[in-house]
Amino acid sequence: MGKKLSAFPITPCSAEGRVDVAALRSLLAPLRDAGVDSIGLLGSTGTYAYLCREERRRALEAAIDEVSGRMPILVGIGALRTDETVRLAQDARAIGATAGLLAPVSYTPLTDDEVFEHFSVVARESGLPLVIYDNPGTTHFSFGLDLVARVSRLPGVIAIKSPAPAAPAVAPHLDRLRHAVPDGFSVGCSGDWHVTEALIAGADAWYSVAAGLFPKACLAIVRAAEHGDAEEARRLNAALEPLWGLFREHSSLRVVYAAAAILGLTDAELPRPILPLPQEVRARVAETLRALALS
Repeated sequence: MGKKLSAFPITPCSAEGRVDVAALRSLLAPLRDAGVDSIGLLGSTGTYAYLCREERRRALEAAIDEVSGRMPILVGIGALRTDETVRLAQDARAIGATAGLLAPVSYTPLTDDEVFEHFSVVARESGLPLVIYDNPGTTHFSFGLDLVARVSRLPGVIAIKSPAPAAPAVAPHLDRLRHAVPDGFSVGCSGDWHVTEALIAGADAWYSVAAGLFPKACLAIVRAAEHGDAEEARRLNAALEPLWGLFREHSSLRVVYAAAAILGLTDAELPRPILPLPQEVRARVAETLRALALS
């Protein structure tokens, strides 16, 4: 089946949270033209948690129209309440999304049984294929192996997006996941600066923030790993280390917003209360983009 690259773009919006459809289309077109394997719309990079149902619909409708069926679209459907998540999943299915990225968004910390029931209800009542969206950095909930095993066997749950650990732990992490999920279940990773080793170790997919702006550079890594050329994949990844360093230090979300503005793609700002990077850090981002010839 080969390895897959799923590109996660930002969602340009006004200060009031209204999606800038024209700007979103301008970000999606290069991803379509580069031939990424899927688009991860309204992921954490796409600030789904800050958008109302109507704006999420507008974003997905624009994306579906822009890619014209040339690649799958995975869309974030997370919400605090199960009934609201069901409605978002139903919207996504009706508009034409391929699958829903479901993170267990919470205020009160959730138990494993509560997350299992959440997935069960959303899958059953929406009919939308679901990807387990394990993102403890934002949700503060981590999927243990027992819960992954339970959720992955629900009808309609088709894949997991798991944060990749550092290189020494990647292979054991993937091995444990493989033993927890059914045969043929897609095991993919996020955390751009760790994912090359995950791809080399056998991950099926890279769910990538950087690919939302720089699809060609990320596709080159995926294809090298797919062809078994670990040395080339590592070389390409090492060349991007200045970008990964910025991601680690300032968060990939803040950095890609700054990069999009520097490249003249959109002047949209992050949803408050998240603040843009200070000017001295933006200057570092600009210099990194020039040095790496990223565009």
